[in-house]
Amino acid sequence: MLALTGRDETRLAAVAEDCRNSGAEVETAVLDVTDRAALTNWLEASDTRQPIDLLIANAGISAGTGEAGETVAQAEKIFAVNLTGLLNTLHPIIPRMQQRGRGQIALMASLAGLRGLPTAPAYSASKGTVRLYGEGLREALAPFGISVSVICPGFIRTPMTAVNKFPMPFLMEVNEAARHIKSGLTRKKARIAFPGPLYAAVWLLAALPVSWGDCLLRRLPGKTADDSNKMQR
Repeated sequence: MLALTGRDETRLAAVAEDCRNSGAEVETAVLDVTDRAALTNWLEASDTRQPIDLLIANAGISAGTGEAGETVAQAEKIFAVNLTGLLNTLHPIIPRMQQRGRGQIALMASLAGLRGLPTAPAYSASKGTVRLYGEGLREALAPFGISVSVICPGFIRTPMTAVNKFPMPFLMEVNEAARHIKSGLTRKKARIAFPGPLYAAVWLLAALPVSWGDCLLRRLPGKTADDSNKMQR
């Protein structure tokens, strides 16, 4: 059984149909991850019908800074979805996995979470927190037989990146990204980061002295304020 949720009913139905055509049994629910009560009720009901073996917390939004910088409202919305939404997704199911003594959890972070980017401060911070939270959660849940993977992709050709007006190095197609994620989850990798060259570059940037990294990041093209995509992945 594959249980899927999202805010866009049309896109959700299309994904579900693709999965059914591949032989999966699918149930769907149109929900917002910031609605804790509704999400908890649906997750617990789904887990009661059939225990969830793999839970993927994948909702996320991003936005640009624009000439005036990032607004409080924009930052709060990003944190509400990317962090609070993630917690709302994980914590109804974690106690149930602990009781069963098994389970697998995947958290969608980003390579942007390895180093704060001036073009998207709130997004970088939210994904950095997701990465750190997942790394800590992995060790906390290991004694219960639960594995935790943190997924850190680079640029993927999706509606979220379609609004970007700047060059996106190593832009990857969705199917290729899915293969990386599937391979990593099958092997229960702690960190699933790709593409390799961009991962290496960002890792090196994060390892540099802060002042050196700042000089390099000042060269990045800006992301305009209306480059905001309010769709949850």
